[in-house]
Amino acid sequence: MNMFITYGIIFLVLLAMELAYFKIADKFNIIDKPNERSSHSTIVLRGGGVIFALSTIVWIVFQDGFGSWDLVLEYLPFLCGLILIAGVSLVDDIMTLPDSIRLVAQFVAMGLMFWNLGIFSGFEMGGSLVSGIVIPVLVLLLALIVCVGATNVINFMDGINGITAGYALAVLVPLLLLNNMLPEQFILNSFLGVTILGVLVFCIFNFRPKGKAKCFAGDVGSIGIAFIMLFVIGKLVMMTADVTYLILLLVYGVDGVLTICHRIMLHENLGEAHRKHAYQLMANELKIGHVKVTCIYMVLQLVVSLGFIYICPNNVLCHWMYMIGALIVLAVAYVLFKKKYYHLHEEYLASLGTK
Repeated sequence: MNMFITYGIIFLVLLAMELAYFKIADKFNIIDKPNERSSHSTIVLRGGGVIFALSTIVWIVFQDGFGSWDLVLEYLPFLCGLILIAGVSLVDDIMTLPDSIRLVAQFVAMGLMFWNLGIFSGFEMGGSLVSGIVIPVLVLLLALIVCVGATNVINFMDGINGITAGYALAVLVPLLLLNNMLPEQFILNSFLGVTILGVLVFCIFNFRPKGKAKCFAGDVGSIGIAFIMLFVIGKLVMMTADVTYLILLLVYGVDGVLTICHRIMLHENLGEAHRKHAYQLMANELKIGHVKVTCIYMVLQLVVSLGFIYICPNNVLCHWMYMIGALIVLAVAYVLFKKKYYHLHEEYLASLGTK
Protein backbone atom coordinates (compact mmCIF):
# COMPACT_ATOMS: atom_id res chain seq x y z
CA MET A 1 0.00 0.00 0.00
CA ASN A 2 1.27 3.50 -0.87
CA MET A 3 2.79 5.26 2.17
CA PHE A 4 0.68 8.40 1.71
CA ILE A 5 -2.51 6.36 1.49
CA THR A 6 -1.53 4.44 4.62
CA TYR A 7 -0.89 7.62 6.59
CA GLY A 8 -4.10 9.12 5.20
CA ILE A 9 -6.08 6.14 6.50
CA ILE A 10 -4.34 6.38 9.88
CA PHE A 11 -5.18 10.09 10.09
CA LEU A 12 -8.87 9.36 9.45
CA VAL A 13 -8.85 6.55 12.03
CA LEU A 14 -7.31 8.88 14.62
CA LEU A 15 -9.80 11.61 13.75
CA ALA A 16 -12.69 9.17 14.25
CA MET A 17 -11.23 8.05 17.59
CA GLU A 18 -10.93 11.66 18.77
CA LEU A 19 -14.53 12.40 17.81
CA ALA A 20 -15.65 9.23 19.60
CA TYR A 21 -13.82 10.39 22.72
CA PHE A 22 -15.67 13.72 22.55
CA LYS A 23 -18.96 11.81 22.68
CA ILE A 24 -17.75 9.88 25.74
CA ALA A 25 -16.40 13.01 27.46
CA ASP A 26 -19.64 14.88 26.83
CA LYS A 27 -21.77 11.99 28.13
CA PHE A 28 -19.74 11.53 31.31
CA ASN A 29 -19.17 15.24 31.89
CA ILE A 30 -15.37 15.13 31.56
CA ILE A 31 -14.94 18.90 31.41
CA ASP A 32 -12.54 21.65 32.45
CA LYS A 33 -14.24 24.42 34.43
CA PRO A 34 -12.39 27.79 34.51
CA ASN A 35 -11.27 29.38 37.77
CA GLU A 36 -9.39 32.56 38.70
CA ARG A 37 -6.07 30.89 37.78
CA SER A 38 -7.22 29.66 34.36
CA SER A 39 -6.36 31.19 30.99
CA HIS A 40 -9.80 30.22 29.61
CA SER A 41 -13.26 31.47 30.54
CA THR A 42 -15.61 28.79 29.16
CA ILE A 43 -16.29 25.12 29.95
CA VAL A 44 -14.31 22.86 27.60
CA LEU A 45 -14.03 19.08 27.18
CA ARG A 46 -10.97 17.72 28.96
CA GLY A 47 -8.70 14.84 27.98
CA GLY A 48 -8.64 15.26 24.20
CA GLY A 49 -4.91 14.58 24.40
CA VAL A 50 -5.74 10.91 24.93
CA ILE A 51 -5.28 10.73 21.16
CA PHE A 52 -1.50 10.83 21.68
CA ALA A 53 -1.51 7.51 23.53
CA LEU A 54 -4.18 6.11 21.20
CA SER A 55 -1.96 6.90 18.22
CA THR A 56 0.63 4.43 19.53
CA ILE A 57 -2.07 1.74 19.74
CA VAL A 58 -3.06 2.47 16.14
CA TRP A 59 0.61 2.25 15.19
CA ILE A 60 0.82 -1.19 16.84
CA VAL A 61 -2.23 -2.41 14.91
CA PHE A 62 -0.83 -1.24 11.57
CA GLN A 63 2.62 -2.69 12.30
CA ASP A 64 0.98 -6.02 13.09
CA GLY A 65 -1.07 -5.79 9.91
CA PHE A 66 2.10 -5.37 7.87
CA GLY A 67 3.74 -8.34 9.57
CA SER A 68 6.11 -6.28 11.71
CA TRP A 69 5.00 -7.52 15.12
CA ASP A 70 8.61 -8.37 16.01
CA LEU A 71 9.43 -4.66 15.76
CA VAL A 72 6.57 -3.80 18.08
CA LEU A 73 7.91 -6.21 20.68
CA GLU A 74 11.08 -4.11 20.84
CA TYR A 75 8.95 -1.20 22.10
CA LEU A 76 6.76 -3.26 24.45
CA PRO A 77 8.09 -2.01 27.84
CA PHE A 78 7.74 1.60 26.69
CA LEU A 79 4.23 0.96 25.37
CA CYS A 80 3.21 -0.64 28.68
CA GLY A 81 4.63 2.36 30.52
CA LEU A 82 2.75 4.75 28.24
CA ILE A 83 -0.56 2.94 28.74
CA LEU A 84 0.02 2.98 32.52
CA ILE A 85 0.94 6.65 32.79
CA ALA A 86 -1.74 7.78 30.33
CA GLY A 87 -4.40 5.62 31.98
CA VAL A 88 -3.69 6.98 35.46
CA SER A 89 -3.59 10.53 34.08
CA LEU A 90 -6.95 10.05 32.35
CA VAL A 91 -8.50 8.85 35.61
CA ASP A 92 -6.95 11.89 37.30
CA ASP A 93 -8.61 14.11 34.68
CA ILE A 94 -11.97 12.57 35.57
CA MET A 95 -11.55 12.40 39.35
CA THR A 96 -8.61 13.88 41.24
CA LEU A 97 -6.21 11.19 42.45
CA PRO A 98 -3.80 11.47 45.40
CA ASP A 99 -0.33 12.71 44.45
CA SER A 100 1.14 9.45 45.74
CA ILE A 101 -0.77 7.34 43.21
CA ARG A 102 0.20 9.57 40.30
CA LEU A 103 3.87 9.66 41.31
CA VAL A 104 4.09 5.89 41.81
CA ALA A 105 2.57 5.35 38.35
CA GLN A 106 4.97 7.87 36.83
CA PHE A 107 8.05 6.27 38.40
CA VAL A 108 6.95 2.76 37.38
CA ALA A 109 6.23 3.95 33.82
CA MET A 110 9.59 5.71 33.67
CA GLY A 111 11.28 2.54 34.92
CA LEU A 112 9.67 0.63 32.04
CA MET A 113 10.96 3.27 29.65
CA PHE A 114 14.48 2.97 31.07
CA TRP A 115 14.25 -0.79 30.66
CA ASN A 116 13.30 -0.34 27.01
CA LEU A 117 16.17 2.12 26.48
CA GLY A 118 18.62 -0.39 27.93
CA ILE A 119 19.68 1.93 30.74
CA PHE A 120 19.48 -0.80 33.38
CA SER A 121 21.80 -3.07 31.42
CA GLY A 122 24.24 -0.19 31.10
CA PHE A 123 25.09 -0.42 34.81
CA GLU A 124 27.75 -2.99 35.59
CA MET A 125 27.65 -4.37 39.12
CA GLY A 126 31.22 -5.11 40.07
CA GLY A 127 34.23 -3.84 41.97
CA SER A 128 33.78 -2.18 45.36
CA LEU A 129 30.39 -1.64 46.98
CA VAL A 130 30.54 2.12 46.40
CA SER A 131 31.87 2.20 42.84
CA GLY A 132 30.15 -0.95 41.63
CA ILE A 133 26.70 -0.77 43.19
CA VAL A 134 25.95 2.36 45.21
CA ILE A 135 27.03 4.96 42.64
CA PRO A 136 25.19 3.35 39.66
CA VAL A 137 22.02 3.02 41.76
CA LEU A 138 22.24 6.66 42.86
CA VAL A 139 22.78 7.79 39.26
CA LEU A 140 19.81 5.71 38.14
CA LEU A 141 17.58 7.16 40.87
CA LEU A 142 18.68 10.67 39.95
CA ALA A 143 17.90 10.00 36.28
CA LEU A 144 14.43 8.69 37.21
CA ILE A 145 13.74 11.76 39.34
CA VAL A 146 14.91 14.13 36.60
CA CYS A 147 12.80 12.40 33.93
CA VAL A 148 9.67 12.29 36.12
CA GLY A 149 10.30 15.95 36.94
CA ALA A 150 10.64 16.77 33.24
CA THR A 151 7.34 15.01 32.54
CA ASN A 152 5.60 17.16 35.13
CA VAL A 153 7.28 20.36 33.90
CA ILE A 154 5.85 19.68 30.44
CA ASN A 155 2.49 19.04 32.09
CA PHE A 156 2.70 22.39 33.94
CA MET A 157 3.40 24.15 30.64
CA ASP A 158 0.02 23.08 29.29
CA GLY A 159 -1.97 26.22 30.02
CA ILE A 160 -3.16 27.84 26.79
CA ASN A 161 -4.71 26.66 23.54
CA GLY A 162 -2.33 24.91 21.18
CA ILE A 163 0.84 25.08 23.25
CA THR A 164 1.12 21.36 24.05
CA ALA A 165 0.43 20.19 20.50
CA GLY A 166 2.36 23.05 18.90
CA TYR A 167 5.43 22.49 21.03
CA ALA A 168 5.21 18.74 20.47
CA LEU A 169 5.40 19.35 16.72
CA ALA A 170 8.41 21.63 17.27
CA VAL A 171 10.12 18.70 19.02
CA LEU A 172 8.94 15.76 16.92
CA VAL A 173 9.68 17.27 13.49
CA PRO A 174 13.39 17.90 14.26
CA LEU A 175 13.55 14.37 15.69
CA LEU A 176 12.16 13.03 12.41
CA LEU A 177 14.76 15.05 10.50
CA LEU A 178 17.57 13.71 12.69
CA ASN A 179 16.28 10.17 12.31
CA ASN A 180 16.82 10.42 8.56
CA MET A 181 20.10 12.38 8.71
CA LEU A 182 22.16 10.25 11.10
CA PRO A 183 24.03 7.21 9.77
CA GLU A 184 21.72 4.94 11.76
CA GLN A 185 18.07 5.49 12.66
CA PHE A 186 17.40 5.57 16.40
CA ILE A 187 13.67 4.87 16.09
CA LEU A 188 11.17 3.72 13.47
CA ASN A 189 10.04 6.50 11.15
CA SER A 190 6.54 5.06 11.25
CA PHE A 191 6.35 5.57 15.03
CA LEU A 192 7.27 9.24 14.69
CA GLY A 193 4.95 9.65 11.72
CA VAL A 194 1.88 8.22 13.45
CA THR A 195 2.62 10.23 16.61
CA ILE A 196 2.80 13.42 14.55
CA LEU A 197 -0.52 12.53 12.93
CA GLY A 198 -2.06 12.15 16.40
CA VAL A 199 -0.76 15.60 17.34
CA LEU A 200 -2.17 17.09 14.12
CA VAL A 201 -5.59 15.59 14.84
CA PHE A 202 -5.55 17.20 18.27
CA CYS A 203 -4.47 20.52 16.72
CA ILE A 204 -7.70 20.60 14.70
CA PHE A 205 -9.68 20.96 17.92
CA ASN A 206 -7.23 22.78 20.16
CA PHE A 207 -4.90 24.98 18.09
CA ARG A 208 -7.41 27.82 18.16
CA PRO A 209 -7.82 31.31 19.63
CA LYS A 210 -8.92 31.74 23.24
CA GLY A 211 -12.49 30.61 23.76
CA LYS A 212 -12.58 28.60 20.51
CA ALA A 213 -11.00 25.31 21.61
CA LYS A 214 -13.19 22.21 21.37
CA CYS A 215 -11.09 20.33 23.92
CA PHE A 216 -8.06 20.55 26.18
CA ALA A 217 -5.26 17.98 26.33
CA GLY A 218 -5.72 17.24 30.03
CA ASP A 219 -3.04 15.44 32.04
CA VAL A 220 -3.51 12.39 29.83
CA GLY A 221 -2.39 14.49 26.87
CA SER A 222 0.41 16.60 28.31
CA ILE A 223 1.95 13.79 30.36
CA GLY A 224 1.38 11.27 27.56
CA ILE A 225 3.14 13.35 24.91
CA ALA A 226 5.91 14.22 27.39
CA PHE A 227 6.50 10.50 27.96
CA ILE A 228 6.63 9.88 24.22
CA MET A 229 9.04 12.77 23.54
CA LEU A 230 11.35 11.73 26.38
CA PHE A 231 11.41 8.17 25.05
CA VAL A 232 12.34 9.24 21.52
CA ILE A 233 15.00 11.67 22.75
CA GLY A 234 16.23 8.94 25.10
CA LYS A 235 16.65 6.59 22.12
CA LEU A 236 18.67 9.29 20.37
CA VAL A 237 20.86 9.98 23.40
CA MET A 238 21.51 6.26 24.01
CA MET A 239 22.51 5.70 20.39
CA THR A 240 24.81 8.74 20.12
CA ALA A 241 25.97 8.89 23.78
CA ASP A 242 25.38 12.66 23.50
CA VAL A 243 23.10 14.15 26.16
CA THR A 244 23.16 17.57 24.47
CA TYR A 245 20.27 16.40 22.31
CA LEU A 246 18.15 17.39 25.31
CA ILE A 247 18.40 20.82 23.69
CA LEU A 248 15.33 19.74 21.71
CA LEU A 249 13.36 20.54 24.90
CA LEU A 250 15.31 23.66 25.89
CA VAL A 251 12.61 26.34 25.58
CA TYR A 252 10.17 24.45 27.81
CA GLY A 253 13.04 23.59 30.15
CA VAL A 254 14.06 27.20 30.67
CA ASP A 255 10.52 28.48 31.25
CA GLY A 256 9.50 25.51 33.39
CA VAL A 257 12.60 25.29 35.62
CA LEU A 258 13.09 29.04 36.10
CA THR A 259 9.42 29.49 36.95
CA ILE A 260 9.75 26.78 39.61
CA CYS A 261 12.82 28.60 40.97
CA HIS A 262 10.86 31.85 41.01
CA ARG A 263 8.00 30.26 42.91
CA ILE A 264 10.42 28.76 45.44
CA MET A 265 11.85 32.25 45.98
CA LEU A 266 8.29 33.47 46.62
CA HIS A 267 7.76 30.61 49.14
CA GLU A 268 4.79 29.31 47.17
CA ASN A 269 3.30 25.82 47.31
CA LEU A 270 4.53 24.22 44.09
CA GLY A 271 1.49 21.93 44.04
CA GLU A 272 -0.96 24.81 43.68
CA ALA A 273 -2.13 26.17 40.32
CA HIS A 274 -0.56 29.45 39.21
CA ARG A 275 -0.12 31.82 36.26
CA LYS A 276 3.57 32.70 36.53
CA HIS A 277 5.04 31.07 33.43
CA ALA A 278 6.29 33.50 30.79
CA TYR A 279 3.70 32.22 28.30
CA GLN A 280 0.95 32.84 30.88
CA LEU A 281 2.08 36.44 31.39
CA MET A 282 1.96 36.89 27.62
CA ALA A 283 -1.52 35.40 27.29
CA ASN A 284 -3.12 36.82 30.44
CA GLU A 285 -1.45 40.08 31.44
CA LEU A 286 -0.21 41.21 28.00
CA LYS A 287 -3.35 39.93 26.23
CA ILE A 288 -1.40 38.28 23.40
CA GLY A 289 -3.55 35.70 21.60
CA HIS A 290 -3.09 32.04 22.52
CA VAL A 291 -2.17 31.06 18.96
CA LYS A 292 0.44 33.83 18.75
CA VAL A 293 2.02 32.84 22.07
CA THR A 294 2.09 29.20 20.99
CA CYS A 295 3.73 30.15 17.71
CA ILE A 296 6.39 32.15 19.59
CA TYR A 297 7.32 29.05 21.61
CA MET A 298 7.25 26.85 18.52
CA VAL A 299 9.47 29.21 16.52
CA LEU A 300 11.93 29.65 19.39
CA GLN A 301 12.33 25.89 19.82
CA LEU A 302 12.57 25.29 16.07
CA VAL A 303 15.24 28.00 15.69
CA VAL A 304 17.27 26.49 18.54
CA SER A 305 16.82 22.90 17.29
CA LEU A 306 17.39 23.53 13.58
CA GLY A 307 20.44 25.67 14.35
CA PHE A 308 21.77 22.78 16.43
CA ILE A 309 21.12 20.32 13.61
CA TYR A 310 22.20 22.29 10.56
CA ILE A 311 24.63 25.00 11.77
CA CYS A 312 26.43 23.59 14.80
CA PRO A 313 29.38 21.32 13.85
CA ASN A 314 28.62 17.70 14.66
CA ASN A 315 31.00 17.07 17.54
CA VAL A 316 30.47 16.90 21.29
CA LEU A 317 32.46 20.04 22.17
CA CYS A 318 30.54 22.22 19.71
CA HIS A 319 27.27 20.68 20.84
CA TRP A 320 27.99 21.63 24.45
CA MET A 321 29.08 25.15 23.49
CA TYR A 322 25.94 25.65 21.42
CA MET A 323 23.64 24.31 24.13
CA ILE A 324 25.22 26.39 26.91
CA GLY A 325 25.08 29.49 24.71
CA ALA A 326 21.42 28.92 23.84
CA LEU A 327 20.63 28.23 27.51
CA ILE A 328 22.24 31.50 28.62
CA VAL A 329 20.44 33.53 25.95
CA LEU A 330 17.02 32.06 26.78
CA ALA A 331 17.59 32.34 30.54
CA VAL A 332 18.60 36.01 30.27
CA ALA A 333 15.61 36.70 28.02
CA TYR A 334 13.30 35.02 30.57
CA VAL A 335 14.68 37.06 33.49
CA LEU A 336 14.49 40.35 31.59
CA PHE A 337 10.93 39.58 30.49
CA LYS A 338 9.86 38.77 34.06
CA LYS A 339 11.55 41.90 35.45
CA LYS A 340 9.68 44.06 32.95
CA TYR A 341 6.20 42.53 33.13
CA TYR A 342 5.83 40.59 36.38
CA HIS A 343 4.39 43.64 38.13
CA LEU A 344 1.27 43.16 35.99
CA HIS A 345 0.79 39.72 37.53
CA GLU A 346 1.23 41.16 41.02
CA GLU A 347 -1.52 43.68 40.24
CA TYR A 348 -3.72 40.81 39.11
CA LEU A 349 -3.08 38.92 42.36
CA ALA A 350 -3.83 42.07 44.34
CA SER A 351 -7.19 42.35 42.59
CA LEU A 352 -7.99 38.84 43.86
CA GLY A 353 -6.96 39.73 47.38
CA THR A 354 -3.96 37.37 47.30
CA LYS A 355 -0.23 37.91 47.56
